[in-house]
Amino acid sequence: MMSDPVVLRSDDDVVRNAKYTIYGYRDRRIAKQFLPAPDEPQTFEIEVPWGGTLMGKTGDYIVSSADDPTDSWPVERDIFEKSHKEEEPGSGIFKKTATVAMVPLTEFTNGDPDQMVTVFSLEGAETVPAGRFHLARGIKNEIWVYPSHKIVENLIELD
Repeated sequence: MMSDPVVLRSDDDVVRNAKYTIYGYRDRRIAKQFLPAPDEPQTFEIEVPWGGTLMGKTGDYIVSSADDPTDSWPVERDIFEKSHKEEEPGSGIFKKTATVAMVPLTEFTNGDPDQMVTVFSLEGAETVPAGRFHLARGIKNEIWVYPSHKIVENLIELD
């Protein structure tokens, strides 16, 4: 019998008090602001590779890795503009300048890598297996899931 997923929200004590490791980003990103005409839909959905659907709205940015433009995600405008710098004006290529705090999701499942965890991010809820993902916390204490295998590729440990 499968147990219910562990549920995590940014204001949960267990999330606020977790032992995070701080990382800097080394990857480059492609980003474009979502600015539909008034008569067009004002929201969009993006399916992520591990099966979740994230929601964005007018003004948000659609971001992807420069190395893998097929893997994209929405980022709220104010968060994106505070945490990214465009390499050359008008290039659409950005470097994330903010750090990110990460902790393995297994920290919330008593070490069980198979336990499912539902994380409520600003863009929607995602349910993933703990052993394959980390919990990321950003500049406004927002949280999201981050694939563990991408840490080595995209991040540099700072502490």
